Amino acid sequence: MTFNQSLSNRPLTVAVLGSSGAVGLEILKILEERSFPIKELRLLASERSAGKVQSWKGKNLIIENVSEDKFNGVDLVLASAGGSITSKWRESINSAGAVIIDNSNAFRMDEGVPLVVPEVNPQDAFNHCGLIANPNCTTILLSLVLAPLASKNHIKRVVVSTYQSASGAGARAMEELKTLSQDVLDGNVPKSKVLPYSLAFNLFLHNSPLQANSYCEEEMKMINETRKIMSQPDLAFTATCVRVPVLRAHSESVNIEFQEPFPVDFAKDILSKAPGIELFEDVGANRFPMPVDVTGTDSVAVGRVRQDLSHPNCLELWLCGDQIRKGAALNAIQIAELLLESS
Repeated sequence: MTFNQSLSNRPLTVAVLGSSGAVGLEILKILEERSFPIKELRLLASERSAGKVQSWKGKNLIIENVSEDKFNGVDLVLASAGGSITSKWRESINSAGAVIIDNSNAFRMDEGVPLVVPEVNPQDAFNHCGLIANPNCTTILLSLVLAPLASKNHIKRVVVSTYQSASGAGARAMEELKTLSQDVLDGNVPKSKVLPYSLAFNLFLHNSPLQANSYCEEEMKMINETRKIMSQPDLAFTATCVRVPVLRAHSESVNIEFQEPFPVDFAKDILSKAPGIELFEDVGANRFPMPVDVTGTDSVAVGRVRQDLSHPNCLELWLCGDQIRKGAALNAIQIAELLLESS
């Protein structure tokens, strides 16, 4: 099937696949906030959620069980139901002529599937064949910071440690963190059912499957996806991903090696002017970005930008971003807006 590389400049019929999950609900919220041009909105989910009522723009919409006929007449599908679900319905969606923006990791590294952060590689969005992949949350936040710096000084190597919130494991993990935290405060032993270990007053190395190289799947997502987005397939990159007891904002400690020395003030000036970034530093008060600062906001907050004392060509910095918004739902909608703007 041949697709228009952009969405026509008219109100669209939009389907949200996985509308009852944390990211799906945030998509609905952002569609309303940004006045996305919608003629008809269809809420699709599993049979378990079908029949539930969701309010949107003052109207009560019924969540429907996904089926092939639900995609008839749809222009755009915003999918956040998991890779197996998108894979199952991809042919039906594309046969109906709709473009998919998928939040799962099922297609991100596929040849011919654009992996897009609109502030970084917007041009890639138009090379789609009916599907555009939304990157991993930590990758989105990181690439926003790397790209403007890389435009001024070639990046040779990245070392990152992530501090990832419960929201990355879904709404049930967020609720579990609240419940188990209260259990600890009440003097009880927390027993996790959603995550492999309790996050209450605790942290653990990311629970995604370990790979043959001893890196976990989450770490390899960051490595491979950043290389693809930045068009640097040979970028030296290492990551350690950690799950921490925070509800919905991720943080990252980043060390960047450049081709040449990079003056700290110059780097700060570039970051302060870069789209999607807020430079957040109060050196006198020793106050830098925290998850509470970015929860519910669109920008990635960056601070503690400093010279790496161990290497003249390296900078250190810290960033925080809302995992559900810019790390997932907002980025997907911004991709859709790119396709609208080109009409």
